[in-house]
Amino acid sequence: MITRMSTLFLRTLRDDPADAEVPSHKLLVRAGYVRRTAPGVYSWLPLGLRVLRAIENVVREEMDAIGGQEILLPALLPRDPYETTGRWTEYGPALFRLADRKGTDMLLGPTHEELFTLLVKGEYSSYKDLPLTLYQVQTKFRDEERPRAGILRGREFVMKDSYSFDLSDEGLEASYRAHRAAYQRIFSRLGVEYVIVAATSGAMGGSASEEFLAVSEVGEDTFVQCLESGYAANVEAVVTPPGEPRPIDGLPEAAVHDTGETPTIATLVEWADQALDRDVTAADTLKNVLVKIRRPGEEWQITGIGVPGDREVDFKRLEASVEPAEVELLTDEDFAANPALVRGYIGPKGVQAAGGTYLVDPRVVTGTAWITGADEPGRHVVDLVVGRDFTPDGTIEAAEVREGDLAPDGAGKLVTAKGIEIGHIFQLGRKYTDAFDVDVLGEDGKPVRVTMGSYGIGVSRLVAVIAEQRHDEKGLRWPREVAPFDVHVVIANKDEAAIAGAQALVDQLDAAGVDVLFDDRKASPGVKFKDAELLGMPTVVVVGRGFAEGKLEVRDRLTGETTEVAVGEAAAAITSAVRGSA
Repeated sequence: MITRMSTLFLRTLRDDPADAEVPSHKLLVRAGYVRRTAPGVYSWLPLGLRVLRAIENVVREEMDAIGGQEILLPALLPRDPYETTGRWTEYGPALFRLADRKGTDMLLGPTHEELFTLLVKGEYSSYKDLPLTLYQVQTKFRDEERPRAGILRGREFVMKDSYSFDLSDEGLEASYRAHRAAYQRIFSRLGVEYVIVAATSGAMGGSASEEFLAVSEVGEDTFVQCLESGYAANVEAVVTPPGEPRPIDGLPEAAVHDTGETPTIATLVEWADQALDRDVTAADTLKNVLVKIRRPGEEWQITGIGVPGDREVDFKRLEASVEPAEVELLTDEDFAANPALVRGYIGPKGVQAAGGTYLVDPRVVTGTAWITGADEPGRHVVDLVVGRDFTPDGTIEAAEVREGDLAPDGAGKLVTAKGIEIGHIFQLGRKYTDAFDVDVLGEDGKPVRVTMGSYGIGVSRLVAVIAEQRHDEKGLRWPREVAPFDVHVVIANKDEAAIAGAQALVDQLDAAGVDVLFDDRKASPGVKFKDAELLGMPTVVVVGRGFAEGKLEVRDRLTGETTEVAVGEAAAAITSAVRGSA
């Protein structure tokens, strides 16, 4: 197919859009692949849509290869199924809710577990029908509070979601492994650098959960790896190795001290260094962060989070630990209503005296002694011992994970990196089939509760991810698997013979089945070259001054290499190169 730039619906921009923060956002807009319609909502223009469809095709091929069957469910969904599973409430403000003209509650689908489950329940009733894998490539909607980074994080996005239905846990494990392998093939074909990390299940539910993260400095996900063992996890899923309980006998008694104006860990350590006959660091103090947590259908519960004072509370880890509950910091009004909570001087006993729950980091174990708030202005308690002077209500994974921390498997130290979530696979188990009583008759005539897996890929996000990983200072550099066109032919010579030669070349390439973008515009060579670099086709052919000598210039946008090819051999050589690297 030949597409002429003189008629292509395309306008390239020389300047970055004002709201663009990351390279993919800047380049996809400048190159005319997408255009912003509203915050977090983008229109796909011809070049962008071709990339999107190419990624969809790769995903479909690999899903079909593991026996997946494609269907398409609506994006506008009824409330009742999501009410049954509790996710009408659990999704909170991220859910687009609306009502039809009769006042019936509806939603724009963020994900489709409920609908897939009900569909299978309505169609299948025998063990002979399973195992089954269904998938769709569908537009999803989530009301992101701060949509940013272009199509990396939008309110409307295209996703592939698939669901496996099995008779047993062993069957689910096999479906999970098949999807995991298919995802590895998909991302390898797309040329994406990625890692597989342990993850939390969140509002999806279920047990085993892994994320596929594209390695990128602009990623919103932080993950950790242990290079010695290969352990890798999203920071929300890291399990802190608990400290060993220590003997309590013989430890100094807890003592309350006047510490003056010491509302922060830094000021408390400064006081302790001067007042106590010992070396004190922030790690010897117990930091207490006060939040309120509301589980679906319940009231807000004041909760104290105790972590070693040299660490911060990571709110993403905290939220993941209590999901699907909501978490907020206490407000001035909350403190005013609970005088037992003395801001800046809060201790474990004050939290519990206020009727709150007190949870601690796994490092805060029996027999450890701490310097922490005494629940009175200007006063702290020294040598407050866990298990002797107070008993936490439980532990929680909320403290930040840092570079150099010991890996949970004990094999070595953790290193941190940033990534963009491009895929997530879950072993859902029977959460949704229990909610909707999905049984089939087993081989023995008895009902068997079906078990499920859920597997998502961010299809539209992958466009931006590839742009993030495959660009240079000049523009985009698409891998051949997803490039809008195989070859970009540029006429950089006004000679009639050169123009005719360029036309003959694109006709030959078209006849050979090569997709060609033909820059036949009456623009300067400089403009054409800049656009060719910006648009990022893997092969650029320049019909320029060398044509008179029987030569064409072939540029490899991926490697930066440039070669000269004889005009008579160009079509065959270019076709061979395109086919050989496909």
